[in-house]
Amino acid sequence: MLDQIALRAELADHYDLSPSTDIATAHADIYARMDRVVTPPDWAIYAPYVAAINQLKKDRNAVILAHNYMTPEIYHGIADVVGDSLQLAIEATKVKADVIVQCGVHFMAETSKILNPAKTVLIPDMEAGCSLAESITAEGIAEMRAKYPGAPVVTYVNTTAEVKAASDICCTSSNAVQIVRGMDSDTVIMTPDKYLAQNIANLVPEKNIVWWDGACIVHEQYTAQDLRDFREWNPGTRIIAHPECPPDVVVEADFSGSTSGIIDYVTQQRPEKAMLVTECSMASNISDALPDVDFVGPCNMCPYMKKITLEKVLWSLHTMEGAVEVDPEIADKARVAVQRMIDLSAKMAG
Repeated sequence: MLDQIALRAELADHYDLSPSTDIATAHADIYARMDRVVTPPDWAIYAPYVAAINQLKKDRNAVILAHNYMTPEIYHGIADVVGDSLQLAIEATKVKADVIVQCGVHFMAETSKILNPAKTVLIPDMEAGCSLAESITAEGIAEMRAKYPGAPVVTYVNTTAEVKAASDICCTSSNAVQIVRGMDSDTVIMTPDKYLAQNIANLVPEKNIVWWDGACIVHEQYTAQDLRDFREWNPGTRIIAHPECPPDVVVEADFSGSTSGIIDYVTQQRPEKAMLVTECSMASNISDALPDVDFVGPCNMCPYMKKITLEKVLWSLHTMEGAVEVDPEIADKARVAVQRMIDLSAKMAG
């Protein structure tokens, strides 16, 4: 665990991180991307960190990859590439910089390291985990294979390198339908998200999909009754759910899609009011780009994603601590599963 007191003392010796309206004004172009959801006083606090990080990126020849669930000051302020798990995995294969800073959770940093074994991959907080990744092990994959001999294992990218290495191919919520449909088998094993698997099973009825009993702590909390109650309270709102939600929630929603799919849907449809049934930062990060959409309703926060802060990003670039390593033998096997996903996705998109 990071010693926050020592961290702040060390950073204070090297950077002036006091709130500054001058620095905030100097970076007004960055602030314009988030001024609908970040107040001017908060921006005066964030701006010195943003300026320091963006300078350090140049000094270290570093690039920052940020997931859609990052807070706006990270997503808009310091990220070079933003997206969902598939987009980040694809972009990780194109990185030219020497250093990758992964603003997301640990399995994402592992994926970047798997795809870039010669590069330094940093995660600002090693404790940024994932309930899905923690729900399954390589032994769990072996159990499923024994139960369903010959069935291919399609594993969600929200897993450890060891689990990816034990699988046949990876998927994300944005390409799971295509990946499962492309498997040359009547029975397909999906791990570890039971709800994603059940939602995919509804969309790919020609396959017998079996699943592991895992779930995301953010999305499993939503219920269909929550959505019905919200419609009654706020009629006319377009409800958009992530496929990690339970199937009855997805059925109750107007649209279901991955984080990139949600962004595309709202951007194209421009509903007057929208409720995003997913992690809280999603709406915040697209709010300024869609000023005509009123984002309303409840959301659930991922405690793991929120472990990544500007302060910790600055610390990781300043000290180069938090390097993610993956056993080369495991990495080689996991790389096959991830690359198969990327290749099959590209083939189907073409």
